[in-house]
Amino acid sequence: MSRPPSFVPPSGVRASRLVTVRGEFAVLDAAPHGRHKGTALLLPGFTGSKEDFIALHEPLAARGYRTVAVDGRGQFETEGPKDDETAYEQGELARDVLAQAAAVGTPVHLVGHSLGGQISRAAVLMEPSPFVSLTLMASGPAQISVSQQQRVKLLRDALAVMDMAEVWEAIQAMEPPEETDTGTLDSGLDDRADLRRRWLANSPAQLIATGRQLCTEPDRVAELAAVPLAKHVLSGALDDTWPVSLLDEMAVRLGARRTVVPGAEHSPNTDQPLETARALADFWDSTAEADRP
Repeated sequence: MSRPPSFVPPSGVRASRLVTVRGEFAVLDAAPHGRHKGTALLLPGFTGSKEDFIALHEPLAARGYRTVAVDGRGQFETEGPKDDETAYEQGELARDVLAQAAAVGTPVHLVGHSLGGQISRAAVLMEPSPFVSLTLMASGPAQISVSQQQRVKLLRDALAVMDMAEVWEAIQAMEPPEETDTGTLDSGLDDRADLRRRWLANSPAQLIATGRQLCTEPDRVAELAAVPLAKHVLSGALDDTWPVSLLDEMAVRLGARRTVVPGAEHSPNTDQPLETARALADFWDSTAEADRP
């Protein structure tokens, strides 16, 4: 489970609702400083939320980029059906992304973390024209590792017989102390209180449906490689969801820029946000340079 440094938007970051043709989505939206170079749409991973990108907004604004981080359908502060798994089929979530891109204004730099990367890929394959680039952040070519599949299966089995509060307590009991004792946020609130609040707001149907997707996703790298779009594979130096060597290989297959963030694991956006922001902005700058005559 990702752990953002805060759930309180910093100065210059506005919490709002993004109105689209497919409904409203909760977002954190940050305007660029000075000249506007472009707009980025940031999609969180499984059990995550828009707050996972909260430490990226300011450094990316300083580089001239507007950033819009989104809670997807059924994630945290965006409502979604609690018992209809069909609402969270990958195609439906991909259409949501296309609607979000249209609402923020295209062309868009698309960034997807983990599950968000696979949804981003599906959106690009469905309709690439709204996007100027795609960054797959700690998001691999196909299904997640066997060990992570086992964890997701345990979660899905638990959600079938327990409510969200009961599952939260079970997760806390199973996690080692260093995973749960995360101290306090800058706001003075208990980290776990905010994480619990986020967890309880998620739709169980969304978690079940997207968890199944993570465990069954096919390899679509060849399809994506054929799309004429600037691509970037970014990860931490360690990752137990998709091995880093597998991400290296995927980048080669895609002909993509490859960034490994030292000192980061599966969530470089929260582990090393300044290095991650620098890598994103450098990549986006390079796409503009490539378009110059």
